[in-house]
Amino acid sequence: MNPLRVLLVDDEPLALDRLAALFRQLPDVEVIGTAGDGHEAGRMIAALRPDLVMLDIQMPERSGLAVAADLPLAQRPEIVFVTAFEQFAADAFEVEATDYLLKPVRFDRLRHAVERAKRRRALQDAAAAAKPVAMAPADPAYDDAIWVQVRGGSLRVPVERIDWIEAARDYVMLHTETRSHIHRATMGALQRRLDPAQLLRVHRSAFVRTSLVTTVRRHANGSITLTVRDGANVQVGPSYVDAVVERLKLAKV
Repeated sequence: MNPLRVLLVDDEPLALDRLAALFRQLPDVEVIGTAGDGHEAGRMIAALRPDLVMLDIQMPERSGLAVAADLPLAQRPEIVFVTAFEQFAADAFEVEATDYLLKPVRFDRLRHAVERAKRRRALQDAAAAAKPVAMAPADPAYDDAIWVQVRGGSLRVPVERIDWIEAARDYVMLHTETRSHIHRATMGALQRRLDPAQLLRVHRSAFVRTSLVTTVRRHANGSITLTVRDGANVQVGPSYVDAVVERLKLAKV
């Protein structure tokens, strides 16, 4: 498989250097260039045709949001926005962002975003030809979908497609196999609406579909970290450890 070709865009040289250093730790990726403003980013995307663009939002003269909005849909690379400002999250997902990372970027979140970009590119062509998969009926006492706001209306995200959920300050991030969705809600409200047989709350800031957990790491202090299929690491809160151990049928220690 060819490496994922990545373009880094940020108007701060130190931010570019840090992002480039993080990418050097990731397998099967190739940073093919960097850009320092929106105009240069547009030119380089057209010339280099990257698979993934790590795009800062606030830049002089032309924002990252404007760059993404002007890209032709047929030729648009995967876009992961990187910014210090959470208030742009809703706008970012209106231009079909693959993910949205807050600075300073954590390595595990970056890896998570890159793996999603790889899967999304691989699955988009296959999705059109795939046969529908029969799903188990949802418990009528709980929501079977979450409606998220997108440009021009709302998008229905089936709960059965959500891998895990994380709190993002005033929002939550609904992570599916191919993309993330930003949604304004509290974790407490979601806990009342979501079937725990599908998405188990494992932390005050996270829900996980336990059937997609690939690795469980126990730490010396008794805490647990779960790794889900997209590579994201999710910490289990102390008050949720017993429920997670029971659900995963782990040996108690």
